[in-house]
Amino acid sequence: MNYKNADMSVLADEMKDCQKRLDEYVKSGISLDLSRGKPSAEQLELSLKMLDVLDHRSILDSENGTDCRNYGGLDGIPEAKRLLAHIMGTHSANTIVGGNSSLTMMFQIISHGMTDGICGNTPWQEVKDRKFLCPVPGYDRHFAITEHFGFELVPVKMNDDGPDMDEVEELIKDDKVKGIWCVPKYQNPMGIVFSDEVVRRFAHLKPAAEDFRIFWDNAYCVHNFDGECAEIPDIIEECQKAGNADLVYEFCSTSKITFPGAGISAVASSPANLIDLKAFLKYATIGPDKLNQLQHARFFKSSAGLRLHMKKHASILKPKFDAVYETLDRELGDSGIADWTKPTGGYFLSFNTMPGCASKVVKMCADCGVKFTPAGSTYPHGIDPEDRNIRLAPSFATVEEITKAITILSLCTKIVTIEKMLKESDPA
Repeated sequence: MNYKNADMSVLADEMKDCQKRLDEYVKSGISLDLSRGKPSAEQLELSLKMLDVLDHRSILDSENGTDCRNYGGLDGIPEAKRLLAHIMGTHSANTIVGGNSSLTMMFQIISHGMTDGICGNTPWQEVKDRKFLCPVPGYDRHFAITEHFGFELVPVKMNDDGPDMDEVEELIKDDKVKGIWCVPKYQNPMGIVFSDEVVRRFAHLKPAAEDFRIFWDNAYCVHNFDGECAEIPDIIEECQKAGNADLVYEFCSTSKITFPGAGISAVASSPANLIDLKAFLKYATIGPDKLNQLQHARFFKSSAGLRLHMKKHASILKPKFDAVYETLDRELGDSGIADWTKPTGGYFLSFNTMPGCASKVVKMCADCGVKFTPAGSTYPHGIDPEDRNIRLAPSFATVEEITKAITILSLCTKIVTIEKMLKESDPA
């Protein structure tokens, strides 16, 4: 039934039916959390054998002779550089490998820009009214970093093929704009993949600020779960060809490949940017955990081995996303009151209610025992001006739990929307 075309009396009856169904779920004692994109225990078990790769009998030198037990190696061991560079689609010469968190690397680079300046430019803390571009809906932890450092967060509309590049190209004419956050593959939360045209337009940007940087968080570079993995141009190479070699920092990690919190991460960029990064990193650390880097490199052996490993993740994730799609199609497919993305990779999908409904839907779900990411989290400062976007993260729950949770989401969406429609039809 299309709710927008339905008679108000029919909608009132529909709301009663939805409430009855919802009450039955609540009576069963639901307690589910779909708020963060965490790998399930089943996924974590895929990497347990990595813990057996090194023991007291192992040769613990990297391929260039570095003793991985000791100090040194600021930019990572060669085999780890090669592994992560290849999954990003770039070259190991462009790459620094660090500890477990790429988000930490992003924070450190923003902090470096604030206190030292990027490549000799004015420290950002001295730039009044500094700004950072935030494609929306986007990743809350990205926005939180730049909010923490006092940037004005400027929303940029996300299209089906990436950020609105006309808008980006206009905004970077302001030299107070110092960067943009991007997740180019299976983007969080929409799950879209940037088109080749969008990637190349990024590479050809001509920002007014010499220290403008693209923070290219390629977090889901090998994280397809349905069909072949999407391929996009190498942003590092495209920037070089466009005469903009220093424009981008690219990031990745194994957080959703092996163990979150116990993986390895990387940043790739131009020679000038890498020299600049190493110049401040030497004050922060004597070197990363090289034994963990060695363990990862020997476990996968190559990027091809890593991609085979990702097929195991895909076989676990696909049924969960299929359960979301099937439930939403069944409950809301012809209602006209919600829409959602159907990504083939990553860890999230984006769900949109009618304007003004998302916050109430999320609260109602929470009251029923199902926790979703707070409405507005996908926008700067947690404020969605239309109050309609909800990020769904099905990876951690079971298929049965997901079906229940998304059914409850659908019922709450129907109830909140019908209440709004009935109120608007009879304002008195």
